[in-house]
Amino acid sequence: MKTKGAILRELNTPWKIEEIEIGDPKAHEIKIRMEAAGMCHSDHHLMTGGIPMAGFPILGGHEGAGVVEEIGEGVTDFEVGDHVVLSFIPSCGKCPSCKEGVANLCDFGAMLLQGEAVSDHTFRIHTADGQPVYPMTLLGTFSPYMVVHEASAVKIDKDIPFEVAALCGCGIPTGYGSSTRSGDVRPGDDVAIVGVGGVGTAALQGAVIAGARNVFAIDPVEWKREQALKFGATAAFATVEEAMNAIGEATGWGMCKKVIVTVGEVQGTDVDTWMSITAKNGTCVLTGMGNMMDNQVTLNLSMLTLLQKNLQGSIFGGANPKLDIPKLLSMYKLGKLNIDDMITRTYSLDEINQGYSDMLEGRNIRGVIRYTDADR
Repeated sequence: MKTKGAILRELNTPWKIEEIEIGDPKAHEIKIRMEAAGMCHSDHHLMTGGIPMAGFPILGGHEGAGVVEEIGEGVTDFEVGDHVVLSFIPSCGKCPSCKEGVANLCDFGAMLLQGEAVSDHTFRIHTADGQPVYPMTLLGTFSPYMVVHEASAVKIDKDIPFEVAALCGCGIPTGYGSSTRSGDVRPGDDVAIVGVGGVGTAALQGAVIAGARNVFAIDPVEWKREQALKFGATAAFATVEEAMNAIGEATGWGMCKKVIVTVGEVQGTDVDTWMSITAKNGTCVLTGMGNMMDNQVTLNLSMLTLLQKNLQGSIFGGANPKLDIPKLLSMYKLGKLNIDDMITRTYSLDEINQGYSDMLEGRNIRGVIRYTDADR
């Protein structure tokens, strides 16, 4: 079928809305009519080359929710009409990682940037002139239709707003899990959240719900610091340096048991700064993405050893997509997780470049594309 999508044809150029051709679902695949897509910083990394796809053109988008329109052979967990969230990391349930309980490291993840469908290693998306298109994490939510492997979809309740559901494909479980799973925040812990955009605000809520004593939000944007206080932060600061004394005084100079780093772009030169507010035997969780070509890190190795600190990477917040996405949405329905106020503004697909400009300028916690019939 012919539709359209937000395409990148080369680095450091704006998104361009183009006509594309979406193929039919093959074995273990489903076709989805998209209703909403979140605009995550990771898709901006496609534009800069920080996340290198296997080729061009690229169809962006890895947060989304929609309705199942067609199912392929062998699909048993979904029916036409089901509402689904697209999980940016698939969960096959059969590989060693899934069996070990770390579904966020599913072996299917090794193919996420290759563009080829995991079912048969062919392309489901093509340009109007027949050129293969590489969809972000085998999804491409910046299009009103998509065909994906069933391992990349999670069935949800039909009474959940699509724009809320979309954020649970990446930002919410990534942030929330960075505190509750990867960070293992415990009651009484003092926690710092560095960067309070979409992922950081979810991490903040995770720390509060887990029972943190103090939650210090750190972000250079004043408006985001104000929002962080509304989401439960104890105090908010523009920089780590500004926060240092206040954190020290509040913790008896023990500093933070957990530091969750959710900045839009991680710089290796900042790692030791984040470790400086991490307590003895504490953990600094790196959730934000750096450039994949960057392998230079500033870190005092002696202090890492002598104070027994931990530096922990985190992908998808350590989440099990099939389990955690429905749980987080049930918390939303009960009023225990505030996702509504994280959605700062909705956009049409044609407004995607404005949405990313707003994100980079710090005007959004999360922008969401809301599809209408005009997009299809």
